[in-house]
Amino acid sequence: MLKSVIFDMDGVIVDSHDLHRKAWRQLLVSMGKHVTDADLDCVRDGETRKEILRHFLDDLTEGQIQAYGLQKERLFREVAQEINTIPGVRPLLNELSRAAIPMAVASSGSSGRVHYILNLLQLRDYFATVVTGDQVPISKPNPTIFRKVAEYLQVRPAESLVFEDSVLGVRAATTAGMKCVGITSFDRANALLQAGADYVLPNLVDASLTQIQKLFA
Repeated sequence: MLKSVIFDMDGVIVDSHDLHRKAWRQLLVSMGKHVTDADLDCVRDGETRKEILRHFLDDLTEGQIQAYGLQKERLFREVAQEINTIPGVRPLLNELSRAAIPMAVASSGSSGRVHYILNLLQLRDYFATVVTGDQVPISKPNPTIFRKVAEYLQVRPAESLVFEDSVLGVRAATTAGMKCVGITSFDRANALLQAGADYVLPNLVDASLTQIQKLFA
């Protein structure tokens, strides 16, 4: 029986990947690193800020990671006013809210950025809890973040559905014992299905409570 729905944020609630790419490109160019869109695919793959920094800049101290990370977040916030929700998000949130299905966010992003975006778009009140990457010791594909959300919501993992857009996120959700629906473009759908997604949608327009509940029949 479905008792909770958990959303990743970037690429699931908000259409933010291009804005993240823009901010990362500005940061890396300022440091003499010129990158292509293909180089920045890791932004869509669900890697953490620390992992992305080390991918491009090799060995960094914790102090450097923190400083560069803050610089990237400043660049992102400069363009954050352009951010939009993924099509279908608000109708689905409203439908789940009317049905009294508890909802949560489980994002690898930083707490400051995740709450900033949710508040900017007036979405925070939909969610009973928000767990972010800096609140767990190990990032996705480790299932800790989803298990922590289940504990907060006081539900069993098997009673939860996750919406995810990355291979790492899908693996984390399924390893946690949760159902998972992938949200991605057609060209990436097979990768999410192979990672364990129950099915894949291009956005949330066609997602409904009735459809979700069929996974728990």
